[in-house]
Amino acid sequence: MEILEQKILTCGTVLPGNVLKVGSFLNHQIDAVLLMKLGEYVYDLFKDEGVTKIVTVEASGIAIATAFAAVFKVPMVFAKKNNTSNISDNVYSRMTHSYTHNRDYNIVIEKCYLDKNDRVLIVDDFLAKGAALESLIGIVTDSGAQLVGCVPVIEKGFQVQALADSDSAWDYAMLGNYDLLIRDHKLNILAENVRYFFGDGAVT
Repeated sequence: MEILEQKILTCGTVLPGNVLKVGSFLNHQIDAVLLMKLGEYVYDLFKDEGVTKIVTVEASGIAIATAFAAVFKVPMVFAKKNNTSNISDNVYSRMTHSYTHNRDYNIVIEKCYLDKNDRVLIVDDFLAKGAALESLIGIVTDSGAQLVGCVPVIEKGFQVQALADSDSAWDYAMLGNYDLLIRDHKLNILAENVRYFFGDGAVT
């Protein structure tokens, strides 16, 4: 998707440790027009899947998932990283690890917002090692809902292969937009890359 590629190349920056920063348009300051265009692109891919909920995890996924939900015309539900006083004890929960913050979180979604009648599309800003994605998949599975797809806006292809080679049951499509190469604090787009993982783990 050329509009996203150009945005990454023109506005993305590389921090020490080869960390890609896209806070100027994706997960701190938000380019709402860009997110709506991404949502329209994803809608065309999943419009026949009967999506009833867009699911993400706080905080960086919320703006993206809200834009996508507006396009799909369905509710957005985000997993909270802390079980606050205004959340009941009747929740789905999974542990996840944040590599950005180097800490573990117990993410929760109240059971009243997700059930066996839902068809879920998971959305997030990045896919790297897949910890948050795996935890969200676990919550969707626990709820009895059907997972129809996962959409990370930016896939770090050089990190994600370990996830693709894992024993996870890839019985749904996962869209990853780009393989990225960060070398010597410079960012390059290797390829626009739409990849689908099926039940046998095959990549097409």
